[in-house]
Amino acid sequence: MDKWFNPKFEKNYRKYTKRRLNSYSFSFKNFFKKFSVTTWFIIVNVVVFMVAFLFIGILGEHGAEKVFSLVALQPNAFFSGAVWTLFTSMFMHGSFTHLFVNMISLFFIGNFVEKLIGRKRFFWLYILSGLFAGLLFVSLAYFFGASNFGARIFGSPEVFAVGASGAIFALGGLLAILTPKLRVYVFFVIPMQMWVAMIVLLFVLWGVSISVGLPIGNTAHLGGLLVGVGYALYLKKKYRRKTAMIRKYFSR
Repeated sequence: MDKWFNPKFEKNYRKYTKRRLNSYSFSFKNFFKKFSVTTWFIIVNVVVFMVAFLFIGILGEHGAEKVFSLVALQPNAFFSGAVWTLFTSMFMHGSFTHLFVNMISLFFIGNFVEKLIGRKRFFWLYILSGLFAGLLFVSLAYFFGASNFGARIFGSPEVFAVGASGAIFALGGLLAILTPKLRVYVFFVIPMQMWVAMIVLLFVLWGVSISVGLPIGNTAHLGGLLVGVGYALYLKKKYRRKTAMIRKYFSR
């Protein structure tokens, strides 16, 4: 299934044989290909989480603040020069529960999307959507989140944001277009079609954030979702027959 959108196929037996022979010799390339890109992303997220909280424990008092100031995305800090946090925040999580929920979601959705569009497309979709999600969050929070009302809608410019959910929402947005009738379990218990599930997730989390005041990265979720939907529409336009086949196959 990972060949759906791959325009290049082996043209003769000689190339195929050479590739098979090379696969038996050790190389870092072959080693990394033994795992899916999704698996590598999960490994990186888990390792970063463990290392970060190890340093928090070592540093003691104010350790969390020091570590998060280096890796977490904060609008005020970002616009003051901490631009690297746009990337590092994608692989950091605030708690074990936060990490667990995101990694379970990434495992199921990520592996499916990776098989649909291939390793390279999946890698760049994940990275670029995560960056865009973070950029949308810091921009809206910095310019519109100074007031109490603005902070509830867009997030506070002083809050630290971490997590892979922006990129995960991009994967969900892509599936909402390519496989809209695919049935998934929202919050792991409620069955819904994919396109409905993404809308419900976005607005339920946003509603909870506004009403209770929880610091959920809703604008990051929205940013990721927009990237995923946009890329899916591009694939749908460029590969009309293939995307139609995918949509029909996963509508059963």
